[in-house]
Amino acid sequence: MRHPKCEKPDVLGQKIKRTFAASRGTYGTRRIKAALKKEGIASSRSTIAKKMKQYGLVARARRKTRMTTNSNHKLPVAPNLLNQDFAVQKPNQVWVTDISYFQTTQGWMYLAVVLDLFNRQIVGWSLDVRMKKELIMDALTKAYETRRPSDGLICHSDRGSQYCSHEYQQLLKDYNIRCSMSRKAQCLDNACAETFFHSMKVEWFYGKPLQSKYFTQKSIIEYIEVFYNRQRLHSTLGYLPPCQFEANYHFSRFRLSA
Repeated sequence: MRHPKCEKPDVLGQKIKRTFAASRGTYGTRRIKAALKKEGIASSRSTIAKKMKQYGLVARARRKTRMTTNSNHKLPVAPNLLNQDFAVQKPNQVWVTDISYFQTTQGWMYLAVVLDLFNRQIVGWSLDVRMKKELIMDALTKAYETRRPSDGLICHSDRGSQYCSHEYQQLLKDYNIRCSMSRKAQCLDNACAETFFHSMKVEWFYGKPLQSKYFTQKSIIEYIEVFYNRQRLHSTLGYLPPCQFEANYHFSRFRLSA
């Protein structure tokens, strides 16, 4: 009696499926290749692409987002100290901050974040149903109290009315933080903050049904605190998560001083 021929298990395909699932369906061929490499598995992007097609794995497509900046005001504007120099050598040297929006079944919600350019980590954030100056002040306060940066830190934003407000500017002075602002109609001046929001919306929200404010808040917390800061492989950081990149930095400094 002949036995049916056993099919060879698709080990690579199963690894790719698990990596894709662990990324919540967000990873394309570049990040899957990097994740597999960390496990000691070498594979080309073309091979990964073929396997993804075979198993119907499609990373979420990019979409355009609308601007939330209102720069039509007569408030004082700070100079552009950052000048698109996004290469930072140590933590708490340059932060960038921005606001974006999320549509829910119960109306709009607005999220302000503060991102450390050194390791692209979200070090402070605030969520509210109104896009007021208190939103960005709360995000900055959380970042400051968590990180306790030295004097001279630069915090870069666009020139929206919230960031130009007297109250926000006074808060920067209280924290001894230098203010930097993008040039008019130059979105690339704050590209890193805008890229974060774009990635978040594409990876976590687009293609999904609208949720209530409560579940939208839960999703935002999960993305920032669990996935983005601690798990998501960042191409700028050599495909390391932000928290791991900073931990490696502090460990290397400790070894040099030992």
